[in-house]
Amino acid sequence: MKPKIWLSSPHMGGAEIKYIQEAFDQNWIAPLGPNVNNFELDLENYLNHNSKVTALSSGTSALHLALMMCNVKRGEEVFCQSMTFSASANPITYVGAHPVFIDSEPDTWNMCPEALREALEDRAVRGKLPKAVIVVHLYGMPAKMDEILQVCEEYGVTLLEDAAEALGSTYKSQKCGTFGQMAILSFNGNKIITTSGGGALVSKSFARKKRAIFLSTQAREDAPHYEHAEIGYNYRLSNVSAGIGRGQMEVLDERIEARRANHRFYSELFSEIDGVEVLTEPNSDYFSNHWLTAININPEVAGFSREDLRVRFERENIESRPLWKPMHMQPVFEEAHYFGSGHVAEKLFDNGLCLPSGSNLTDAERARIAEVLNKVLV
Repeated sequence: MKPKIWLSSPHMGGAEIKYIQEAFDQNWIAPLGPNVNNFELDLENYLNHNSKVTALSSGTSALHLALMMCNVKRGEEVFCQSMTFSASANPITYVGAHPVFIDSEPDTWNMCPEALREALEDRAVRGKLPKAVIVVHLYGMPAKMDEILQVCEEYGVTLLEDAAEALGSTYKSQKCGTFGQMAILSFNGNKIITTSGGGALVSKSFARKKRAIFLSTQAREDAPHYEHAEIGYNYRLSNVSAGIGRGQMEVLDERIEARRANHRFYSELFSEIDGVEVLTEPNSDYFSNHWLTAININPEVAGFSREDLRVRFERENIESRPLWKPMHMQPVFEEAHYFGSGHVAEKLFDNGLCLPSGSNLTDAERARIAEVLNKVLV
């Protein structure tokens, strides 16, 4: 059996061990400490735009706290992009709210501004506007932020960004994760940089950061004893994990360039194959970190299907994966409302495939990938 080629595996830079050792030497083995503080500062300096960052145990926990700080109540609605991972939608249910899913558009595969407008108009007539809208920058590709922001502002609805996959991506030179009132990042093991498991909440004020820290540390009041006036959570990132993050921040730009080089490889690989679309920036306003390179296959034109290619990769011990199954198609959300007459997300799921995109992908591995494609085309 040939060695496994993973979809997106962790890629250490070497500096991580220095910060981990410091945590051990200083006995900061806790969900607070110098690495946590400095990791947050590194992220704030990287994102700019007066960003205030709270390091947490996951991107999911960050979104949960963001919804809480939006004062989302039980029975209210939150609009969410349908084509995404379940972690974008699950926190809506944590606070007892109801998700309403919005279709994608074909340029970026992200939330369709027109479908969002249709949904907001519908709820405005009913006198039932959502408490928030969650837009996702899918696979690192920035969403159509000007249009989405404009629609949200017209209806006075809070916009939250799920930038879990988009650290380093920009729209009109502004970093993803700095457009919404709050945003979330993920440092899961498969992300562009990792803390092994972790995430962050990005906000625009120190007051919100302070509130996030309070809620993520069991909502302990300022008293000499343990005093709790509201429910809190154990969501803070550990100082050891934050040390990994500090080392990863030192190589973030290199990791972005490596992922973009993978995208260029795939773009060239498929350039002369009719019926295969590589997810690419629509124009120069968009800069994607290309966390994952994804393709959309028209089997009638290409002569092979998404499954033909995926199964052939699997036989060669190469990991690939269908695009996210849209949330409105998931059994757990079968009763949720959905807006999108074009059914773009459904079509993308039927024919889309994510390709191995790790920043540690080697030339030899790329050659194996190209060889598999040649076999499929024969």
